[in-house]
Amino acid sequence: MGRESIENWRVQKCAKACTKCEKVFADKEKLFSKLMFDDGEYVRRDLCKECWDKKDPGLSSWKTTYVEPPPPQEEAVKKENAESLLRKLIAKENEEDLNAIFILTVMLERKKILVERDVQTTEDKRKLRIYEHKKTNETFMVIDPELKLDELESVQEEVVVLLGGQPRNPPVETDVEARADAG
Repeated sequence: MGRESIENWRVQKCAKACTKCEKVFADKEKLFSKLMFDDGEYVRRDLCKECWDKKDPGLSSWKTTYVEPPPPQEEAVKKENAESLLRKLIAKENEEDLNAIFILTVMLERKKILVERDVQTTEDKRKLRIYEHKKTNETFMVIDPELKLDELESVQEEVVVLLGGQPRNPPVETDVEARADAG
């Protein structure tokens, strides 16, 4: 998968207004979201009930509720959490982060922060999982690396370290290495 495909992973927030008629959504208003592939990238369109056309669902569509974003809070120094780490890794757009991104997404799905809305197959036959953030209505598009069972533990260890934790099995320094470091 090339760099151009990774750049399509943007996290897309729910629009504040209908993308067709531009009517501003009210807090808790029901609306429809659909995912389109436009000019080489995935684009989210949010539509009010009146503008929704069920004959044109796009690549994927779902009914959702608009949630008024809370006022911005002062940034306090806080330790990394799964959601902030996921956002950082997606923003980096590195192929090497695919496994960690997927594990973090699954963690957030289990915590009921993200909801899987659809699964698509990309042109190169990879699974693209589409998630929606329950509170912010942002769309997360994540490639499923289809990890094997024997790969899970090492990826989970990597995520623990990225979150600031200690690996369960830290490398053991041998006497030879210790003497070499001391000399």
